[in-house]
Amino acid sequence: IVEHPAASYKKIFESVEELNEPIPAVITGVIPSWLGGSLLRMGPGLFEVGDEHFQHLFDGQALLHKFDLKNGQVTYYRKFIRTDAYVRAMTENRVVITEFGTAAYPDPCKNIFSRFFTYFRGIEVTDNCLVNVYPIGEDFYAVTETNYITKVDPDSLETLKKVDLCKYLSVNGVTAHPHTEQDGTLYNIGNCFGKNMSLAYNIVKIPPVPKDKSDPIEKSQVLVQLPSSERLKPSYVHSFGMTDNYFVFVEQPVKINLLKFLSAWSFRGATYMDCFEPNASMGTWFHLASKEPAGYLSSHKFRTSAFNLFHHINAYEDEGFIVVDLCAWKGHEFVYNYLYLANVKEEWEEVKKAAARAPQPEVRRYVLPLDIHREDQGKNLVSLSYTTATAVLHSDGTIWLEPEVLFSGPRQAFEFPQINYSKCCGKKYSFAYGLGLNHFIPDRIVKLNVQTKETWVWQEEDSYPSEPLFVPSPGATEEDDGVLLSIVVKPGAQRPGSLLVLDARNLTELARAEVNTIIPITLHGTYKP
Repeated sequence: IVEHPAASYKKIFESVEELNEPIPAVITGVIPSWLGGSLLRMGPGLFEVGDEHFQHLFDGQALLHKFDLKNGQVTYYRKFIRTDAYVRAMTENRVVITEFGTAAYPDPCKNIFSRFFTYFRGIEVTDNCLVNVYPIGEDFYAVTETNYITKVDPDSLETLKKVDLCKYLSVNGVTAHPHTEQDGTLYNIGNCFGKNMSLAYNIVKIPPVPKDKSDPIEKSQVLVQLPSSERLKPSYVHSFGMTDNYFVFVEQPVKINLLKFLSAWSFRGATYMDCFEPNASMGTWFHLASKEPAGYLSSHKFRTSAFNLFHHINAYEDEGFIVVDLCAWKGHEFVYNYLYLANVKEEWEEVKKAAARAPQPEVRRYVLPLDIHREDQGKNLVSLSYTTATAVLHSDGTIWLEPEVLFSGPRQAFEFPQINYSKCCGKKYSFAYGLGLNHFIPDRIVKLNVQTKETWVWQEEDSYPSEPLFVPSPGATEEDDGVLLSIVVKPGAQRPGSLLVLDARNLTELARAEVNTIIPITLHGTYKP
């Protein structure tokens, strides 16, 4: 385990200014000649406004980054997204819209009556789209997890328009991790109000670009609805699994207390984070839905012990089973409680102490049987030869799952997972690529063979990489024939920000393109060929 006593990681949680124009990078090594396009990344870039500081990692204002690769040259560019949250904060020099973990207060300059009115005007939901950027049809959108997404120009990085998904779909918000099929069909999931004022989860579908070139978002539809285990407390959902024929939804014991949520905005100083609460008794539930025809498999009741889930790795069907690989954090306490900026910007020994108290990370494989017969009660239903994961039918009709652990290290997380998506999404596969979190600090890139559990690591002293995106080589036949792209920050270096290009087969460095500017932490992104 590498130590970080100098705590130079603090630099990736500090504000930066946007750039007026792209800046050229200094290249070392050789970038593959076929690699041309843009790496687009989203993350927080502004951590305070005026005298007010944002409190949580997911509060900083959305900054869109781009590394452009053209004819062997590389440039870097970044711009803040002109969301309502950002524009109004800049205009008033204070936090105006409540963020994930930071409360906005009424304008102190207003008189008592207009302040009172502001309190009871209802919820103003943030459009701070700092989590991911991805294509819908031929357009690109920066997203968070609310109902607002923001259309951006992937070349100029200009903000184009704010889109309210509630105009087209019955959802309160959707995840920042959709799934896409080869034809461009996009699926996502979000919670919604179901029948009788109870909560449910809707899986939604956005079709490919229609022949008339109209906006596919306008043709969005709800595909299937899944019930919530608690009427007024939906689980937090950050991603979901998809195979060729099924959707996999994991209902975790981190709950959103809806009554608290709706009343929070009439109380001074409440945030989204204040509305989360753990359910210590429910454990974790797995739900399945079929794609064609779309339907909820209500007879399949899968249960397991409590864990937090943010990122699915992959899921696939094999011999009557669904195999689900994911990044778990043990227990029902919410991991986001440990991602306040005050925590991650502490000195190294304090960071380590906090991580020791937090839920522990693990890469797990769960196996869900599709064929269930009453007479198999008490037996392990999993007959796949290559896994130790089990599924046991109980007398009440539930199936208790125990996972196979694919990767585990004390306070060492394999997170922000990526695969060769175009080749392997929903298919049996071998390799996952992830960002290694060392007590929540990102300090390595890891390749994991999910079949043999072998790992490869890229790591460099005082260097902080980001989620590695896999780009396949043209005409590749092997699953790991391609490169990994990651933004690496080395705060003490002459050129502290860089684009790192690794050979995905063995994680050896092929090239890096360094720029003379620090780059704050990025969360997710996409490669645009």
